Amino acid sequence: MLKKLFLIVLVCFIPQVASSKELPDFTELVEKQGPAVVNVSTTQTIRNAQVFPGVPNLPKGDPFFEFFNRFAPQVPREREMQSLGSGFIISEDGYIMTNAHVVGSADGITVRLTDKREFKAKVIGVDKRTDVALIKIEASGLPKITQGDPNVLKVGELVVAIGSPFGFDNSVTAGIVSAKGRSLPQENFVPFIQTDAAVNPGNSGGPLFNMKGEVIGINSQIYTRNGGFMGLSFAIPIDVAMDVSNQLRTSGKVTRGRIGVTIQEVTRDLAESFGLSKTGGALISSVERGGPADKAGIQVSDVILKFDGKTVGASTDLPRIVAATHPGSKVAVQVWRKGESKEVHLTVGEIPNDNQLAQGSSGGAGESVARLGLVLSELSAEQKNELQVKGGLLVEEVKGTSAARVELRRGDIILAIGNVEVGSLEQFNEALKQIPKGRNIALLVRRDDGVYYIALKLDEK
Repeated sequence: MLKKLFLIVLVCFIPQVASSKELPDFTELVEKQGPAVVNVSTTQTIRNAQVFPGVPNLPKGDPFFEFFNRFAPQVPREREMQSLGSGFIISEDGYIMTNAHVVGSADGITVRLTDKREFKAKVIGVDKRTDVALIKIEASGLPKITQGDPNVLKVGELVVAIGSPFGFDNSVTAGIVSAKGRSLPQENFVPFIQTDAAVNPGNSGGPLFNMKGEVIGINSQIYTRNGGFMGLSFAIPIDVAMDVSNQLRTSGKVTRGRIGVTIQEVTRDLAESFGLSKTGGALISSVERGGPADKAGIQVSDVILKFDGKTVGASTDLPRIVAATHPGSKVAVQVWRKGESKEVHLTVGEIPNDNQLAQGSSGGAGESVARLGLVLSELSAEQKNELQVKGGLLVEEVKGTSAARVELRRGDIILAIGNVEVGSLEQFNEALKQIPKGRNIALLVRRDDGVYYIALKLDEK
């Protein structure tokens, strides 16, 4: 009876085991794609301006120079620094993609393949804005990667990273896609793929594969507090990288579009103040005089909803979309202005090397604006000239809790309420009268080197 019962339990268990999913197997992917991943080692000559540690530079004729030269330990004026990274072959004739920070400052580059062959490489081009570099070795018949489509990648999908962390060639790690379209500080042109695949120093420039064995990104950055992996790694989407590499290959440089505006996020409070039914788009907080946007009639307080037919879901989308647009292109721009949607047309400009911002200052005597809990004063002619503005009101003091809560500060310059410019206290109070009690208002504020919209709720009383 006991033996019969055991057989029944076993029979019931077998179908459950058979129906369960097998664990993922990466062996075939690694065998086929691993040979296209390379180790990139670089050397850089560091030139020291200081010969004696802890001692200021001294001319050779100085008596102290002779003293330190005889008795103090010296640091060589030149020393060689070595670093390691990764890369992957994108063409059979030796073009290799890696990170700009891996090879950008290198004096010499050596590429080592999985079959232990080594080649000297030359830099074809470097783009620091996306951290993409294209290098070339003299070889033929090389294994190359297959490009995938990061746009169809799904959060939660399995991915594999191959690279040389800490110099350990062709190390394989796996994880999942944690998020897509991540924006990182100072990185306006890359919608990063976030993964939890283990990535460490030396993985930089290596490929990120999907389960089909297609490259969908370049491992570029990690978030860390101790210098090691913490479960947050970021990859440049391969379509972004390929566009950059194609430009580097054909012209040696990358051109990007610009329209000459400063933007900010549309928060829920700002959306309400501008009459938008939902958050989204990019709010224009300043327009460069004579720039493409200015020539097209785009105004401060406009919210860009679409650019060249592409939806601007968040403010961080706009720089990427504009940058990817070829300079000189004529595009349609859908904006939200004074409660309704409008379409304007502009010609895209080209990003210059340097962007300069005007500087602000403060000073003057104030007058109270009770509804906002602020003490404001009009700008003098000298202040307007220095700030290069037509008008505005200086925040002398913040008294109300509402203004303090949104972090209005003494020294801020209020340039407009919504899309109404204010150059005097009379204009400010008149614009304020038109806004119902308890309603959010958007104040265009200049602070230091930036211009921002700040949402503030009027007192119900």
